[in-house]
Amino acid sequence: MVETEIGMSTDNIKGLVLALSSSLFIGASFIVKKKGLKRAGPSGLRAGAGGYTYLYEPLWWIGMITMIAGEIANFAAYAFAPAILVTPLGALSIIIRQEKIYYETLHTFGILGCALCVVGSTTIVLHAPQEREIESVNEVWDLATEPAFLLYAAVVITAVVVIIIRAIPTTGRLMLWSIFQFVCSWAHYQYVMSVKALGIALKLTFSGMNQLLYPQTWALTLVVLTCVITQINYLNKALDTFNAAVVSPIYYVMFTSFTILASVIMFKDWDGQKASQIVTEICGFVAILSGTFLLHKTKDMVEGSSQSSSLCLPKHEEDGLDPEGIPLRCVDTLRPK
Repeated sequence: MVETEIGMSTDNIKGLVLALSSSLFIGASFIVKKKGLKRAGPSGLRAGAGGYTYLYEPLWWIGMITMIAGEIANFAAYAFAPAILVTPLGALSIIIRQEKIYYETLHTFGILGCALCVVGSTTIVLHAPQEREIESVNEVWDLATEPAFLLYAAVVITAVVVIIIRAIPTTGRLMLWSIFQFVCSWAHYQYVMSVKALGIALKLTFSGMNQLLYPQTWALTLVVLTCVITQINYLNKALDTFNAAVVSPIYYVMFTSFTILASVIMFKDWDGQKASQIVTEICGFVAILSGTFLLHKTKDMVEGSSQSSSLCLPKHEEDGLDPEGIPLRCVDTLRPK
């Protein structure tokens, strides 16, 4: 594997460029899809209530096409670089999703949050492990069926099934947002692991080693499609029920944590790395999480306003509405006791 002067392999650089492109497209798609969902809301049952009227809204489809372009770039990035390099770069899409960047001047904490995300991403990029050399999709399948990864996957899948069957139908409180986030994050982490394996299979196929003859390749394709459908469904519910500025950071933190842990278990990304490199990567991830937290908690802060009032509640939250006028609690919890 060829390395450049900065110590990164050519494959890692390809993965980096594709991941940055993916962040740009996916970040923009969140804003466009959110506007499409808001525009489609008055014409029928909202997505948050189980409706699908947004499918008739052109603006939502523009956002969907933009997201697909981003996911294709993301798909290709995982074929070249390890998940521990590609996944944290999703923080850059959170910066793009901050609509305040386009309409207003960012306050000090917003600038600091963006800077932390960029610094953390750069730290991870410079210390990321090299992509593991894999010769066939059977090797990926063997990694995915090792006891440690199967146990991890079983625990998370069991939790998600219980949440979908028992918690979502009976929850009528603010806790609903965390349920949507957990389900979306599970779908995304499973999607990432399957996409990485499928991307490797296609990469090997294009290089002359046909992997389409193996049933494992088609099984991985089925997993990818299932995860995409689940993720789109519950992400639409989350976006239609809660502010995008709330959904994006928490969704990112949860699925990134799930994905990095899964990648370390399955692909053994940290094998062969020094302890100092691993600690540096963890510090970079913590910096990204800190920046994400700042962007989320201070999203409604106005420069010069008191910190206490800005950090406590977003605008209108005391009335049970988020800054976009979407209920943060179910209707029955807003009625006076």
